[in-house]
Amino acid sequence: MEEKLVKTCLHDRHVKLGALMSPFGGFDMPIQYAGITEEHNAVRQHVGVFDVSHMGEVRVKGEDAYKFVSHIFVNDVTGAPDGQIFYGMMCYENGGTVDDLLVYKVNDEEYFLVINAANIDKDVEWIKSNAAGFNVEITDESPKYGEVAVQGPEAEATVEKVLGIPCADIPFYNFKTLEKDGEEIIISRTGYTGEDGFEIYGSHDFIRKVWDKLMEAGVQPCGLGCRDTLRFEVGLPLYGDELAADITPIEASLSMFVKLDKPEFIGKEALAKQKAEGVTRRIVGVELEGSAVPRHGYPVLVNGEKVGEVTTGYKSISTGKSVAMAMINKPYDKLGTEVEIQIRKKTFPGKVVKKRFYDKNYKK
Repeated sequence: MEEKLVKTCLHDRHVKLGALMSPFGGFDMPIQYAGITEEHNAVRQHVGVFDVSHMGEVRVKGEDAYKFVSHIFVNDVTGAPDGQIFYGMMCYENGGTVDDLLVYKVNDEEYFLVINAANIDKDVEWIKSNAAGFNVEITDESPKYGEVAVQGPEAEATVEKVLGIPCADIPFYNFKTLEKDGEEIIISRTGYTGEDGFEIYGSHDFIRKVWDKLMEAGVQPCGLGCRDTLRFEVGLPLYGDELAADITPIEASLSMFVKLDKPEFIGKEALAKQKAEGVTRRIVGVELEGSAVPRHGYPVLVNGEKVGEVTTGYKSISTGKSVAMAMINKPYDKLGTEVEIQIRKKTFPGKVVKKRFYDKNYKK
């Protein structure tokens, strides 16, 4: 039986705009409108808006909220001011990744977790199953919220002028809750594109109004196609590609988000062991000569022997280079190592490079 796809609150808007729709994480999502390149460049140079209502939201409240979030999250939220956001992962005991997520600190007794669409049910179940002994209330608020992401160098001006939402004073990786049109909304400044940008969470009706205002103002609607090319160019991972149940944050080259000097958390022992002893493989960047395009799952070879595989690959829109992120066995993960990528029956030469192919332009 075919899985019934969930529609976001903006679904009819996408269809009306002629978006190419496709299943993603159980949702019927827009992949592109004008075209991936045009949308990608709009975000890099001006501003674009994404429907990200498919993301999941989980609220953790109670006197043990801080202790509980510390227990399930690899990053350290200790002593953070209210309004700060943290990126990190939830891990299994063996160090494999449950999901990567954002943790919004409302206060010591309340946190707002933003999780990946494809993992909502699994994550909520896992979070609840690890709550025994903690005085917390865990609520899946995913059905309640719609969300848009306004991204690009003109994002701040657009949110302030077109939407009338004050945001210039929000520092990077911070958020605020405010009243707008008679309801409580959340606005944060994180982004998944390598550009400055804001996420706005509100009721379905509110998010529809926001979308309509942005369309009237001529802001470029963007699909998940360019969301992927944008995040990829700046080395940001996608769950299911660079992170998974069988890929730890250390193997994903994201160990800076794993804080081993904080008290016990799920997966700490396994991750500490990996950090101490080193891993046998990790995610790196690969740049190919020529214009052949590497794709997810393509083998990476050294002297005809498979030493890894591509997790994400594109001809980078911003740089024009054929590049990939790949999981590669040691010692072939060192910068400058010459490798080949097999694309169908041919192999193409390349070399290991840093996995950030384009420099981020966040507001400092």
